[in-house]
Amino acid sequence: MTSAPAVSRARIGVDWRLATSLACMGRQNPELAGHPDRLRWNARYGGDYVPTFRPHPLAVAAMPTLPAAGPVLELACGPSGSALLAAAAGRRVTAIDASDVALDLLGNEAARRGLSEMLTLLQADLATWQPGAERYALVLCTSFWDQLVFDAAAAAVADYGVVAWEALTDAAREGRPDLPAQWCLGPGEPASLLPAGFDVLDQHDVPSPPDQPAVKRQLLARRPPFPSSITAAW
Repeated sequence: MTSAPAVSRARIGVDWRLATSLACMGRQNPELAGHPDRLRWNARYGGDYVPTFRPHPLAVAAMPTLPAAGPVLELACGPSGSALLAAAAGRRVTAIDASDVALDLLGNEAARRGLSEMLTLLQADLATWQPGAERYALVLCTSFWDQLVFDAAAAAVADYGVVAWEALTDAAREGRPDLPAQWCLGPGEPASLLPAGFDVLDQHDVPSPPDQPAVKRQLLARRPPFPSSITAAW
């Protein structure tokens, strides 16, 4: 296998930056070796799986709303076309997932497109993840819901930055009764859970096929300079 530009891989709290070639990108965070999310998504993305790297529509909608500068954070990214979209637009991107297989797919594609320098891949369990000191022009998540993670993500949004989120609603449990309630949005969520000061740009249920309930909801919200009351006074 030929060498390619390095893609940064890290584990939160430890200097775990790895890859100097595609050949060494398969190493994983040993603390997640038996994690059920890692095993489940590695199985999904392994074998004959071929990613499309198509940007998520929510990411496409969010990009024009962002401030002129600032990095992007994507949570539960998978082999994400959205991360590549932001990187190609000149944004530094941190992409987090429990699946090392997904991160390797994303890293390989970033290298193929010449975007490796713009991308940091981070294998982590979102249940224990903390955003650190950096603030982001966009925090994006399109396949995961946990209120504590959402709270931490909203806190990581920079002034004038945007949080873009899509998750399942309670309606999804009608057809999947085994789906845990804590994985699903309740009425009015996630907008109702935003910290004070966020402006909701849009929240809507994603249309489903005819005669089927909408089972996903999308949110776009912007954080104004904080505290907004001081800014308004001036």
